[in-house]
Amino acid sequence: MNRYGYERVTDVAEAVQAMAADPSARFIAGGTNLVDLLKYDVEKPGRLIDISRVPGLDAIEETEKGGLRIGALVSNSQIAYDPRVEQHYPMLASAILAGASAQLRNAATTGGNLLQRTRCYYFYDPDTPCNKREPGTGCPAKDGLNRIHAILGTSEHCIAAHPSDMCVALAALDAVVHVVGTKGERAIAFEDFHRLPGDRPERDTTLAHDEMVVAVELPPDGFAANHTYLKLRDRLSYAFALVSVAAALELDGQRIRRARMALGGVAHKPWRRTEIEDALVGTEAGADAFERAASGLLEGAVGYSHNTFKIDLAKRAIVRALGQAAAGRPQSQVDKRIA
Repeated sequence: MNRYGYERVTDVAEAVQAMAADPSARFIAGGTNLVDLLKYDVEKPGRLIDISRVPGLDAIEETEKGGLRIGALVSNSQIAYDPRVEQHYPMLASAILAGASAQLRNAATTGGNLLQRTRCYYFYDPDTPCNKREPGTGCPAKDGLNRIHAILGTSEHCIAAHPSDMCVALAALDAVVHVVGTKGERAIAFEDFHRLPGDRPERDTTLAHDEMVVAVELPPDGFAANHTYLKLRDRLSYAFALVSVAAALELDGQRIRRARMALGGVAHKPWRRTEIEDALVGTEAGADAFERAASGLLEGAVGYSHNTFKIDLAKRAIVRALGQAAAGRPQSQVDKRIA
């Protein structure tokens, strides 16, 4: 671990100014991912700006539109067990409970979850090349151990996968990310917050260096009646997703009025294609429609030497998740058996 400076700030404006003044600075709050990266010498900030005590960012509030605004410092546990989230956005609560341990969820923050970095083995090993850690050095994952890596939206420069469960549900719910920077405030559609690797894999998001996540806003409709978060992994506890599916439906009898699907573990960002969701509208909720949706959502998927199995796994997971959502029987994150 390298030496670094440390500064605790007391409000958002001070935090943003401190970040803008130092290109090597990083924000820290829960530290559940960043501290690991410091210990592995992956992240080498010149200064840590501690925002953990900035007031006003630790609450979940109802919005005038009828949704919820979740402050950036709200812990993952607070969200998962908030009665309003449990009642109106159970898919989000389920996705959070599918990830990490209770201890980590108690420390991890909303903003930090959005900014957590890939668990690619090569990214975590500073003795190997990695375009994401050190641009221009190469991507050994393409021909190396790539069981956990992406099958969609990859580039010749990077095949890393995004690790978050919470972000997959937020993508399906059409959440909005609120940020503040030296140029003012802006709202970013969740779809546009994370980015595919392209030729700049070192950049995970569309945030500017001086911008800070202050909240995530949920729209009024949380698809509470018909939803599921299905996570498939190598072991049933404390493992990142090989494939995960956030699926939500609005039904009129057996006809689909609206559909939402987002995938985790398969791309550099939560993977969603709205045209495939639109194609489900008006169809009967059943295996034929769900299989067509799965094929559409996986169109263009490319496997590598150790992860080609993910393509078929994802297709079957999508069909199963849509079936769970249609039946109103979401995947239990307590009973680890796959429903």
